[in-house]
Amino acid sequence: MIPVGHYRGAVTPFDDASGPDFGPADAPPPLTMEERAGVLDDLAELEVFRTLLEPTGIKGIVVDCPDCDEEHHVDWALMQSNLRQLLDEGQTGRHEPPFDPDPDDYVSWDYASGYADGVAAMAEHEEPSGRHGGGKHAREE
Repeated sequence: MIPVGHYRGAVTPFDDASGPDFGPADAPPPLTMEERAGVLDDLAELEVFRTLLEPTGIKGIVVDCPDCDEEHHVDWALMQSNLRQLLDEGQTGRHEPPFDPDPDDYVSWDYASGYADGVAAMAEHEEPSGRHGGGKHAREE
């Protein structure tokens, strides 16, 4: 799932952009410091997910869209672009999803997070010092 806690309302990677071709040009209010921190956390996590999952053939994140009640498949670069645009403009623009994506090539945010946690736990377990501590989620660092 997309990092829902950091988006205001039902913003998805496919929301309308502002401007004459896409609706009213009213700029959204700027993100709060808490929202900005959340989006920055999401960007950092996304980079970890991509680093770990892209070599396995995973192409990106699947997003449950509350507006159309469908899943959207968002590749790594587009998701990163959307999060950066959210930081810069307070909203994301409309983007064309991939044509006929293979759902097996995309994972949910929760799956990617669990995968990253598992990799971190294995690395910690295999640490030569023999220290065993609790696993840390990327957001806890």
